[in-house]
Amino acid sequence: MAIVLFDNAKRKRLYPFTLTRAVAGIRFGIYTIAERWERLSGGQVFIHTEEYLQTQYAAPAAGEHTWIDASVIVTETLLETIRSLEAGQGIADDNGIIAGKGSIDAGLFDPADGQTFFTEISHVIGIKRLEYPWQLMQWNDDMIRFDHALVSAGRVSQTIPDTVNTIAPGDIFIEPGARLNFCTINASTGPVYIGKNAEIMEGASIRGPFSLGENSVVKMNSRIYGATTLGPNCLGGGEIKNSVVMGNSNKAHDGYLGDAVVGEWCNFGAGSTNSNIKNTAGQVKVWSISEQAFIGAGQKCGAIVGDYSRIAINAAINTGSMIGICSNVFGEGLLPVCIHHFSWGVKGNTYTLEKALQDIDNWKKLKEQQLGDEEENMLRYIFANL
Repeated sequence: MAIVLFDNAKRKRLYPFTLTRAVAGIRFGIYTIAERWERLSGGQVFIHTEEYLQTQYAAPAAGEHTWIDASVIVTETLLETIRSLEAGQGIADDNGIIAGKGSIDAGLFDPADGQTFFTEISHVIGIKRLEYPWQLMQWNDDMIRFDHALVSAGRVSQTIPDTVNTIAPGDIFIEPGARLNFCTINASTGPVYIGKNAEIMEGASIRGPFSLGENSVVKMNSRIYGATTLGPNCLGGGEIKNSVVMGNSNKAHDGYLGDAVVGEWCNFGAGSTNSNIKNTAGQVKVWSISEQAFIGAGQKCGAIVGDYSRIAINAAINTGSMIGICSNVFGEGLLPVCIHHFSWGVKGNTYTLEKALQDIDNWKKLKEQQLGDEEENMLRYIFANL
């Protein structure tokens, strides 16, 4: 028996990130959602998503499994409730099925009608689900704390080098192979996690909660405030605050990234900066790609940047900007708050698909990777069906 994480019927509200991945592939805190459930369960986790994305994920074998809405925010209480389920039992709230246990044909499972697949449904309250992309940075503080406790349980951190200036060193966890010298880490404001073979260069100052993924680098004299996640294979530099960068992306130079969520394979040119608060200090409204409407996102929200998009040097990114996937973003003055997928600049020109694919492959080669066939097919499907 394994866990199957399924996308619910409202998965498109998490665009642009769920345009190129299942909900379970989203990273915030230390882990992706799928990695978090693997860690919690100690078993195998499968993913059930849209047909054009499913080829990137292993499908479950026939048999009895625990099905869980991937957007649900896990708590210890919820985890115990799910573990106690018997075959045929499920739990739901007013927004639909949360989890259930049973033998279900993955090809027939419909998350919009999930309650029909379980014979005994219990109603629960107080469940949080990811619904909009800006919630990833708004809830990142809690998730880093949750994941830090999970990753450090029963383990011993690598020794903090003598040259590192620390506050609350007991809340700093360092994986093998990490390198850090002559930097400052303040974990009194939240725990700090430093992944395998990651590096924090000289002069960098970090306040938790903070997570630095495997093989990622924080460059010299950077200033990073919590709650910030830099996923695996990232470069972080300049000033970063309360942001999630999912992985394989670079914000390596001076400039400000604040209250932002950035996908994979993105790059911010030197001096590029996002605004995270309006001059009026009023509510920031962000364009919802799925609902085709502006939705209130709170008083602070910077940029939402989809996978494979790059930002030109000295770009002035507007408050609450929604930037789609595979875009080459450049333009004069304060940039528009809505930049569509496959944009070339900000004046309505479209990125030629073949050039976009070649440029993505170029960026991947910088990190010793390449664009695979399944990934390319996914992007071709998205381009053809926008």
